[in-house]
Amino acid sequence: MYRFLLSRQWVILTLVALILIPTMIWLGFWQMHRYEERSARNQLVADALESKPVPVETLTSPGHPVTTKERYRPVTAQGRFDTEHEVVVRRRVNADEEVGFHVLTPLVLTDGKVLLVNRGWIPADGPSQTAFPKVPAAPGGTVTVTGRLMPDETTEASGIKNLKGLPDRQVMLINSEQEAGRLDARVLGGYVVQTAPEPKGDTPELIGKPGNENAPLNYAYALQWWLFAAGVPIGWWILARREARDRGAAAAVPEESEESAPAGV
Repeated sequence: MYRFLLSRQWVILTLVALILIPTMIWLGFWQMHRYEERSARNQLVADALESKPVPVETLTSPGHPVTTKERYRPVTAQGRFDTEHEVVVRRRVNADEEVGFHVLTPLVLTDGKVLLVNRGWIPADGPSQTAFPKVPAAPGGTVTVTGRLMPDETTEASGIKNLKGLPDRQVMLINSEQEAGRLDARVLGGYVVQTAPEPKGDTPELIGKPGNENAPLNYAYALQWWLFAAGVPIGWWILARREARDRGAAAAVPEESEESAPAGV
């Protein structure tokens, strides 16, 4: 009844099914691994954001690469803004996906070291991309800044090319080593995204908190692949049963015709 399973068509179909089942199971485990990775990163970010602010120099120093565990940690720093050496970071977007600049202002600490502070986003309101935009003034005198500690930006991590030959006081990446050479100063590793004090007139526009990665989507994909893997043998069995039933019905028709035919005279 099931001799048709040895036919070329069914042998190929069975081999495809045998390949699909472990492949889909593996894809399900891979998606589950991605879910666990993303969930762990989300938790790491949440823990960092909820921690209490600490003095910035307890986490970083000149030449120090900010680690994953230090990223997003709230820090405080006291000093004065050096607006004469302020630069803008090109091609940055705000919450509404509008293209503009980030304002990067050196903060000279009380011990003489320099901390790079991203004061926020401003629109590209100049007559051209090469024109320096109108930057809101930073607070004068000694200020205490609170913000989220961030690692130096790189082309590898951000996908942003560090273009050369840019207009004066414009950069593509926020990089403490690069700025240390420009400023000829001891610059703390990484930089700080300012969260306080809030600017007057809401400009520059402070940068919002990072969003969560969509880990539940990977969990759903994992379940989907495993359901597909379970569906392959079920589908194969249904097709085989249908084929056997159709072949049995086709074979019964000639027999019934022979039994009902009248005997010859």
